[in-house]
Amino acid sequence: MPRRRTSSSSSSSTAPSAAPATPRNRTPQPVRVRRRSFGDFVKAFLAFVVLLALVVGVPLALAVTVGWPLPNGAPGLDWLQREITVQTFLRILTVIVWLAWAQFTACVLVEVKAALSGVGVPGRVPGSGPSQLLARQLVAALLLVGATAASLTPGLSQLGQSLEGNQKPSVAAAQQTPGLFAQQQEQAASTANALAEQAGQAGQDAARADGGGSAAHGDTKYYRIQPPEGRHHDSLWEVADRHLGDGRRYKEIFELNKDRVQPDGSKLSEASLIRPGWIMEMPGDARGGELVEMPDEAPNVSEQVQQQISDYAQTGGDHAQGSGGAQGGGDAHVSLPEQRPAPTPATPVTPATPAPAPATGGQHATPVGEESGRSFGLPEALLAAPLLAAGLLGALGRRRRQALWHSALGAVGGRRGMEPPTPTGDAQDAQDALLVGADPDGVRLLDRSLRGLAASLAAESRALPVVYAAWMGGNGDLHLQLAQPAGKPPTPWQVGQDQTFWMLARADAERYEDAETAAPYPGLVSLGTMDDSRLLLNLEAVPGLVSLSGAEADRAAVFASVAAELATNGWSDRMTITLVGFGDDLTPLAPNRIRHLDGFEDLFETMSAETRQRRGALGAAGHDSVLTGRTGPAQHTRWAPHLVLLAAQPSDEDALRLAELAADAGRLGIGYLVGTGGTDLPGAAWEMEITGDGRLLAPLLGLELEAQLLPAAQQRAVVDLFTDADPERGPGGPANTPPFLVDISEQGRPAVYARLVGSYEIIGLDAPDGDRSAQLHEALALLLLHREGVHPRVLASALWPRGVTEDVRDALLDRLRAWLGTDPDGTPRLGTDATGRLTLAKSVVSDLDVLRSLYYEATQGRGVDSRQVRGRLLTDALVLVRGPLLADRPEGRYRWLTHEIIDAQLPLLVADTGLALSEFHLERGRAEKAIEALNAALRTAPADERLWHELLRATHATEDADRLRALAADLIGRSGARGLPPRTEALLDELLPTWRDGVAAAG
Repeated sequence: MPRRRTSSSSSSSTAPSAAPATPRNRTPQPVRVRRRSFGDFVKAFLAFVVLLALVVGVPLALAVTVGWPLPNGAPGLDWLQREITVQTFLRILTVIVWLAWAQFTACVLVEVKAALSGVGVPGRVPGSGPSQLLARQLVAALLLVGATAASLTPGLSQLGQSLEGNQKPSVAAAQQTPGLFAQQQEQAASTANALAEQAGQAGQDAARADGGGSAAHGDTKYYRIQPPEGRHHDSLWEVADRHLGDGRRYKEIFELNKDRVQPDGSKLSEASLIRPGWIMEMPGDARGGELVEMPDEAPNVSEQVQQQISDYAQTGGDHAQGSGGAQGGGDAHVSLPEQRPAPTPATPVTPATPAPAPATGGQHATPVGEESGRSFGLPEALLAAPLLAAGLLGALGRRRRQALWHSALGAVGGRRGMEPPTPTGDAQDAQDALLVGADPDGVRLLDRSLRGLAASLAAESRALPVVYAAWMGGNGDLHLQLAQPAGKPPTPWQVGQDQTFWMLARADAERYEDAETAAPYPGLVSLGTMDDSRLLLNLEAVPGLVSLSGAEADRAAVFASVAAELATNGWSDRMTITLVGFGDDLTPLAPNRIRHLDGFEDLFETMSAETRQRRGALGAAGHDSVLTGRTGPAQHTRWAPHLVLLAAQPSDEDALRLAELAADAGRLGIGYLVGTGGTDLPGAAWEMEITGDGRLLAPLLGLELEAQLLPAAQQRAVVDLFTDADPERGPGGPANTPPFLVDISEQGRPAVYARLVGSYEIIGLDAPDGDRSAQLHEALALLLLHREGVHPRVLASALWPRGVTEDVRDALLDRLRAWLGTDPDGTPRLGTDATGRLTLAKSVVSDLDVLRSLYYEATQGRGVDSRQVRGRLLTDALVLVRGPLLADRPEGRYRWLTHEIIDAQLPLLVADTGLALSEFHLERGRAEKAIEALNAALRTAPADERLWHELLRATHATEDADRLRALAADLIGRSGARGLPPRTEALLDELLPTWRDGVAAAG
């Protein structure tokens, strides 16, 4: 992943007294760590008393009052014949109490072990139920005063850390990637040594006072970064909170120490990347017992350490130069391709999408041509989410194609029409934003890379590693962040900055082909961007709950984005997404994936059953997790992820039940994202916060992302697009009226006529100059296919997928206007509507417009009342069909057609025309004419089953049995191993009962 770059050339010459430069990289703003109150100590004391009474007092009381209830020896057979007395009942009850005490004591031991070791939510003690819940609450209350929240929860700052990665001496390796492992632990000996060296480093500011005169003797204090305790790591936020009274002042500490060489040779370049033993100069008003002012005031400080403090103090505000720290340990990290400087373009360019971190990375241009925050009327949330936009756009296209086929195959007579409804208002803006912001290439590369990795590991009989996150770098490289080292990755993957990162360069990813394997990590979902990298979190791999705090509206925007991307992404096969507490129904995005539940009780009932079922299925299959199941034969139908998104905040009781439910979720392929108003959700493995300005913070993880959001307005607009395209809407849908009807009379001759169906030809215009001809033709084709209007940004995105400046785009539009010219009345043939979209005048027409108009007039216009007119119009329409759309388009251009459904519309329109003309001829007994019309339509729509059925009927009408048998044999040959469709078989049984005998003879 891209190395974090800091500018040192300019800062090195800055005087100590100068104001520090604003750091390039943004740093997180953690939540404040709650201090322990008197009530906490009271709760802890009471918990201790209760635990002492239950664990120690109960057995003592039983031993004194009742004694051991079981017999000292083996009972004889006469024991069964004895009379049951009150004493017998008491002994039985005593045994039950002893068993209950043993079970509760086991629960206490399990909870204490998990809390002290930092495991998080422990495994369940069989049959414990409320007993373990009581033990957990008592242990948590007892340990509340002795441990931080981070020490009781498995945080991301520890995930993936290992001795192998911690032995690397250079902090530069940790700074290459904005990873979840924000603070790498040092090897134990190195940490102890660093702490000993800096134990008394304090206020040697005399050198600074003499050299820079910036501080008086005794004004400057120093703090040493503390070693980790359990899962708690020191952070600048907590240092500022303890010693400056406000955690938000961590930036002052960062500015004072930025880029200054530490005793181990490293440098501080990111506020979230600090290491134990580092020296931090503190502001003059810092207070607290952990601070020291002078080396001689600190105990046990050697002369060597005093010299180190003096050297550090003399650096003052000057940033260190040379090859110190950040370049140290050059062999401790891999030299990544993104570290090489990219060529500087001659002209600054603007991307088609202003996403902070486009998934295609370096393929996009730098956004310098637009004003900050300017969206040109399109929703920024969709423009800045390339993977989400690509998924939504692909799913919308599939939904519209499905609606077309439903309309074509399920209607009799009039139907909804060949055209999808034209969006308006917010829905139109949302569709344009999807067209501009989508990055289908990024989705394709991600999908192929992950499936290729799974196929390579399966070929080596290796299990898939647990992946917590993926980072898509600005240059298109992909980094997987593993839970723990998993050995050498298969070629062409490489080890990244340490053993917990696997990296794939974009150039290697582009050589991957489609792999026939299950999607290995379908639970990856985009959360946002950090610098020029996009973070995808693997929700199904989380060892517990993921909590999201913040204002309700902000949380809802994150939840909607996560749900929409999971429902439509292109790197998964099957999954179930359960939504609880969502106000707007997102089911139309993916009815087969999304389900809404009314409340927590329904959720607990559903997920408890599924958790038990998955545990049993894994045990029966001999797998330890769903990942091992996915590496074998394609079993993704059994191991599809189930992701639960709870936008409603749970009660305390429900939160505890959720924590128990999610204790084993990561192994089972079940993920939970829970919204909460606070930051103390029980069982939360990873805690995040969404702020009002769109930042997603994970303070203890060192993350501050520009969050990917789907606000309520855009959510409704997107849902409207899918709802309008729903094939099940029925006859109440839009009328069968094309968006643009042409005057097909003799008086309606157009000024400019473009032939798109077949080879691309333009009549009525002079050929433009060679340099701009291809772009002008492509722009005109896009406008002709969208008579409702095209947003200028959509046009620019289609012609320049990698981005372009506004002046280049506007220059092309000026050339296009000049080329098209004006009508006789002086009206430009390229204009703009009220929304600013580009529209063509009615005098500019394509053969596709004429084809639609002819079919409409024949079936719903003048041809309805006149058989002669209908036959002539249908014949004229079929004559226009010369081949597929834009048959001779140059390679590499017209890539925007992949987002269109014209490739499905045109064959259906031609097939309908052929069917209508065939019906016209058959009504008059002209079977040969009907066959001729059907064969003409089949050249453009060879896969349309309706045409073959009608061709069989027309051939049967000729009463030529041999010809019918030849056609049946041709159909059977075309069907191949799949065989004939059932309806075709039924029709052949009706028209040619002996056709199966021919098949058997051939077989």
